[in-house]
Parts: sequence; C-alpha cells; structure tokens
Amino acid sequence: MSHTLPSDIRLHKKSRTLELVYPDGAYELTAEFLRVHSPSAEVRGHGIGNAVLQTGKQFVGIKGVQPSGNYAIKIIFDDGHDSGLYTWDYLRDLCQNHDQYWQTYLQKLQDAGESRNDGLIARG
Repeated sequence: MSHTLPSDIRLHKKSRTLELVYPDGAYELTAEFLRVHSPSAEVRGHGIGNAVLQTGKQFVGIKGVQPSGNYAIKIIFDDGHDSGLYTWDYLRDLCQNHDQYWQTYLQKLQDAGESRNDGLIARG
C-alpha cells in the first residue's frame, strides 16, 4: 500500500492548495476541489444518489491538515467543514483523475444552474 502514500504533504495557505508529493511527481489540489469532493456524509449523502452538490466554494481555504491514524488525513476548511476523512487511496485517486473529476463537477454545477461563487449567477 505504500505506493499510495505521499512522501510529503505541503499546505500552501496563500494559494489555497494542498501539494502531495509522490515518487512519480507532485500534485497540487485546490481547496475548492478538495472541499467539493469531500468524502464526508454531508457531501456524499447517506446512500447512493444522495450526494449533495457543493456550491459557492470557489474561495474556500484550508485552515489545517491533521493525520487520522495511518490511513487518512482530515482537512479543516475555513467554512467550518472538517468531517471528511481523506484516505491515502482517495487522495491518490483525486490526484490522478483531477481533470476528469473537475470537469464532471463543473458540468453538474451548470446542469443545476449553480455557481462556484456563492451561488450567484450573472443573468442577462
């Protein structure tokens, strides 16, 4: 399982990104991307198809990162969300499939008529 463990994790508060360093390279995930893909029940829902679309998270930041056992980290966001446990496998998956997941998220927002910026949409 060591292949999913990053050799380093760096929190860049100013740019609101979390950098994960692996043997094959470094990946930077934005706080917004991590927040809207939180593995928490609040985001994923309590069953298949019950996921809650996260909107207005464009400017969310990360206050801190805490280890959770040897298998995950807890990310504390500045909007108060801190219930998601990001396992090493899940973080690796987010890094490797970032572009696909991001496009899917943007499409879901568009389909729902929502926005990344506090639910405000320019009408006109």
